[in-house]
Amino acid sequence: MGIYKDFKTIPQLFQIITKDFGKGKERPVLKHKVSDKWTDIKYDEVYRNTETFALGLASLGVKRGDKVAIIAENRPEWVYSDMAILSLCAVDVPLYPISTSETIEFILNNSESVGIVVSNKFHLNKILKVRNNCRHLKFIVVMNPEDKGSEKEVYNFQDIQSKGVAFKSDHPNYFEETAKMCQENELCTIIYTSGTTGEPKGVMLTHKNIVSNVKAAHEIFDIGETDVFLSFLPLCHIFERMAGYYTAFSCGGQIAYAESIEKIASNMEDIKPTIMTAVPRLFERMYSKIKRNVESQPEKKQKIFNWAIEIGKEYHVAKKSGQPIPIFLSLKHKLADKLVFGKLREKTGGKLRFFISGGAALARELGQFFEAADILIIEGYGLTESSPVIAANRVNDYKFGTVGKTMPGVEIKIAKDGEILAYGPNIMQGYYRNKKETEETVKDGWLYTGDIGVFDAEGFLIITDRKKHLFKTSGGKYIAPTPIENMFLASKYIDQFILIGDRRMFLSALIVPDYEALKEYADANRIQYKTVEELVDMKQIYELLDKELDQFQKKLANFERVRKFAILDKPFTIETGELTPSLKVKRKVIEERYKDLIEDMYKGLEA
Repeated sequence: MGIYKDFKTIPQLFQIITKDFGKGKERPVLKHKVSDKWTDIKYDEVYRNTETFALGLASLGVKRGDKVAIIAENRPEWVYSDMAILSLCAVDVPLYPISTSETIEFILNNSESVGIVVSNKFHLNKILKVRNNCRHLKFIVVMNPEDKGSEKEVYNFQDIQSKGVAFKSDHPNYFEETAKMCQENELCTIIYTSGTTGEPKGVMLTHKNIVSNVKAAHEIFDIGETDVFLSFLPLCHIFERMAGYYTAFSCGGQIAYAESIEKIASNMEDIKPTIMTAVPRLFERMYSKIKRNVESQPEKKQKIFNWAIEIGKEYHVAKKSGQPIPIFLSLKHKLADKLVFGKLREKTGGKLRFFISGGAALARELGQFFEAADILIIEGYGLTESSPVIAANRVNDYKFGTVGKTMPGVEIKIAKDGEILAYGPNIMQGYYRNKKETEETVKDGWLYTGDIGVFDAEGFLIITDRKKHLFKTSGGKYIAPTPIENMFLASKYIDQFILIGDRRMFLSALIVPDYEALKEYADANRIQYKTVEELVDMKQIYELLDKELDQFQKKLANFERVRKFAILDKPFTIETGELTPSLKVKRKVIEERYKDLIEDMYKGLEA
């Protein structure tokens, strides 16, 4: 179907969808869980809550160009806050819920935010800790009514809405009139990139930047009002905000908010989504869970499963060849679907049309595995600085191992050193109050992505690595770590994998194993252990992973092979600072944290 009606700004989209499209519609636009029950929210309720909140903010003095921050988990109030702020021609500044007080203080000061909307007491306490250091901050709003406390200039959501009701009696048309004043080239949001090094940088995106990407998404994906989205990626991240929120909203699709990443599996079965945005980490977990479940079954069932996957792969190769699919292969595929694939799809709710994957590279093997079961993963590529999508695969034109073809309206070229450059209406205005970084990143309108890539003969873009991640062995060989790391992540025993080797004689690795898979292996082989720490130190476990690596790296050149590795007893996490909020690895942090362990792997082996 595509977008319901043309729009140029996010407030214009809001007015069209809630007042025009939503007129007389009884079905919900948003769903979330309240007291363990899924609760529907209709268009008129979304409009009413947003209008009263916007007018309440106006009563506090929020005006055109002001910055207001949001720090909350995905929930309806995030949408109300976002649409309210933007409808006042103000600018919102979304923060990750896992942000520390120090990060919040930096962002509030750098963005000159006059207010912040937080979800609960936990986030409120983080703000109160640094409030006196935030020179522009005038007010705090808490979404949960019981969490506001007694601090001065701290309101709950309903307080602001009550102010909005009073404000409306004197200014009955203020909300609509202000929303109409918003211009497409005005600043819409400042999104601070989590960054793998250094201080966060505030990416300035206009309404036109984001809207152009929403419209481009509708050009290449058939998304309409019958689609149901299950949202779990943070709304503060531009990928979820553009794809899982604005794109869904603009065609009348429904959005359900997952309870948490831990409850995604049960939420999928409840909501039965047709489209989901996700990151490769979700598929890695799903794959590991499926494989563990299969291996716990009798040998006969394992053989049936493996046979079905091979038939599925063969079927999809034949389907993409353009030639008629052999009748015997079609019959085998129907049987495989009945015995295996249908059951796997039921785990996603049974109605899923496709996943959209972004944020990091999707291993080719993962894409092929799920495709075999008729669960399609469409991979795209982009940056916060490009609002975010630059390239994407299409439902009927995709190739695993690539990030697809250029988005409509966007230009891509490859620089002499292999760096991917992008140009188009989606490219940011720059970094807020950071002229130096802006001039280094955007030159003559071209965004220098920092990623290395190449187009194949059919126009599919292949990302080889981050420019900063490329390293050179002491033997003079250049290594792109990401493809090698992704290859090892296909092992059921490996959860996270970091390649080491810059200016070293050979490659080594830090491995975070899949602890559940290791425990099952240990139990099956009568290996006695009391703790995970004790288990990962055992000789049998090192030998197991050594065999796994040997199997996976047979096709690699000698200089690309991992010769030594260390097994870690705890995973890399956001909380420990080893991953960014978008789950990207902070290599420098990890290498510094485990430098002694790394040096031990090279002791006596390098000159």
